[in-house]
Amino acid sequence: MGKKAELDQQGKVLWHDRKRILGMPISFTRYEVDDSRLTMRKGFFRTETDELLLYRVLDIKMVRTLGQKLFGVGTLSLYCADQSNRTLELVSIKKPEAVRKFLSRIVEHERNEKGVTGREIYGTTNINVQGSGLDPAFIDQDGDGIPG
Repeated sequence: MGKKAELDQQGKVLWHDRKRILGMPISFTRYEVDDSRLTMRKGFFRTETDELLLYRVLDIKMVRTLGQKLFGVGTLSLYCADQSNRTLELVSIKKPEAVRKFLSRIVEHERNEKGVTGREIYGTTNINVQGSGLDPAFIDQDGDGIPG
């Protein structure tokens, strides 16, 4: 299959970057965002691909250590309502603040496009109440939008 056919099936790539070491993209971890999903590929000899539908992102957190600030990079943590991966980290990417804002906009767009409301998203998080110290009366355990 040619490169063009591959792009037509996946959608247009809107953003891509690599995990950076000392500010330089010399690692084998690559990140890509198209119009509906984020894809992370890790590895050289053994490649692992993790894909996340953007409408399932619940929250985005940005962390920049002093070393990351010196090299102009940062780490974004995406908290998701995904069964296989609750947290996806984009480690040491350039311009993390701009990427955070971009991802926030595209996540909202995808939710609106699919007609997904917070009630449908938060009901899928499957929080394990027992042993977590959380009061079951304040958690939506069955996904109906009503805690309890």
